[in-house]
Amino acid sequence: MNLRHQEVHLFFNALTFFTRIPAPSWVEFSGDNLNRASRYFSWIGLLLGAVTALVYLLAAEVFPSTIAILLSMVASVWLTGGFHEDGLADVCDGFGGGWEKNQILTIMKDSRLGTYGALGLCFALLTKFQALSCIEQVAPALLLAHTLSRFAALTLIYSDDYVREDMDSKAKPLANRMSRKELLIAGIPVLICLIPLGPKAWLVIAPVWLMRNWLSQFFRRWIGGYTGDCLGATQQLCELVVYLYFCLPFVLLA
Repeated sequence: MNLRHQEVHLFFNALTFFTRIPAPSWVEFSGDNLNRASRYFSWIGLLLGAVTALVYLLAAEVFPSTIAILLSMVASVWLTGGFHEDGLADVCDGFGGGWEKNQILTIMKDSRLGTYGALGLCFALLTKFQALSCIEQVAPALLLAHTLSRFAALTLIYSDDYVREDMDSKAKPLANRMSRKELLIAGIPVLICLIPLGPKAWLVIAPVWLMRNWLSQFFRRWIGGYTGDCLGATQQLCELVVYLYFCLPFVLLA
């Protein structure tokens, strides 16, 4: 198998892991392929951002902007199966109800939704909706937020340690460290989103990076690293940071 074909297989491994979108029958799926496919996490974000932006633009032709925003959020959740939202809820439950590492990990592993998870998820979704409602150019914000937030989450794999050793974790195949080359590949879609935007839009990297670093330190302090749920929570919170940044009155997307 040549290099080009290998990369195609890796992309589809990432696509089927992070979304409901099916892959062709000839794609080779394996734990090793999925581990190496983590470089395409942000590329999947670019695809999801494009789809949600398209849903918004089409819906806005028929419905008020607020309804179009809600439909774009529904599209995002449907396409991913609520994968990252589930991670955010588990993190809220784990760190809200646990006081030491094993207790936190056990709570996060529980499939049941607790009070902290329900509250965290509701507040995050409501804030996301309200923030998008305040942004004039919603489509480019969706595209950038989905891409940049996934890249921010991906950098935890590059810099931090995976802390759960059992095989039932949904992110176990993505637990290995990334190479610098793989990280650079993952950063390309972020540049694709940022290049057409104005200089103030580029500054969104700063608050996203602050959120990412704060979460990294928080996870290290309490559990020594990250889990798959931590990656999902990082993605959701960094996505929310992008929307809040573009709500600032002195920031324009173009």
